[in-house]
Amino acid sequence: MRKYKFLYSVVGLFILTFITSCKKDSNNRDSVELNSFQVNKKTFVEGYSQKSNLSFNFLPSSTTNQIVKHEFFTLSYNEEHEQAEWVAYELKKNYLINNSFQRPFFVEDSKVKTGSADWRNYKKSGFDKGHLCPAGDMEFSRNAYNDTFFTSNISPQLHPFNEGVWNRLEQKVRYWATKYDGVYVVTGGVLESSLKTIGRENVSVPKYFYKILLDKFDGEYKMIAFIVPNEASDKPLYDFVVSVDYIEKLTGIDFFPKLEDRIENQLEKNSDYKSWSFN
Repeated sequence: MRKYKFLYSVVGLFILTFITSCKKDSNNRDSVELNSFQVNKKTFVEGYSQKSNLSFNFLPSSTTNQIVKHEFFTLSYNEEHEQAEWVAYELKKNYLINNSFQRPFFVEDSKVKTGSADWRNYKKSGFDKGHLCPAGDMEFSRNAYNDTFFTSNISPQLHPFNEGVWNRLEQKVRYWATKYDGVYVVTGGVLESSLKTIGRENVSVPKYFYKILLDKFDGEYKMIAFIVPNEASDKPLYDFVVSVDYIEKLTGIDFFPKLEDRIENQLEKNSDYKSWSFN
């Protein structure tokens, strides 16, 4: 009988040891999987930084020599007109995530050495604080979204324009970014002398806004540009297509100086809507 009791004790000890070992292995495996998730999450977040404006190789020239770089967009600030003469960024397909972020207040951009305009210039002016880089293009990250509310990224726009034809164009750009797996975007108001101004700091009101898109696929580039009057319009978007050369003459900006001259000259004189293969 003692022999059986001893045998039962040995078997019980073995089973207990086996269960404890399995539980320990399971905890280790859970720990490894959790660490793996944390690494993957970190890689996912850092991936956005790797796709930020550091990879945007087609920045325009600056007529003001005041280029300001934020994490996901770059701008050239024009102190005379108290707004950016251009904002440039890469809109990737995987950036187009809808998040219900709370809209922050507009704030001055501390990176603008001459000081960006106070949002109060727009108060009771009859003009919207129109985003140049749309907040809707930056909803993949709260910080990226909040950065679009710097006053360096806004320009006076009539409400029917901002909520109408300009909004239609912004939505179409998102569609193309999805279709073409990302596009480069350069946008701004046409800043010229004798423009109407608003506010204590005399923020210029552009008569026209432009948007230029560049896409590269399989080593081939294509480009399209729009110039839209700052007013209500029900016209189709293709009515506003112009050549980049035309916008360069209006603004004095060289939009793609880093492109090979042969490619740049060919693309920038194009104003064929169909060549962009719109659907």
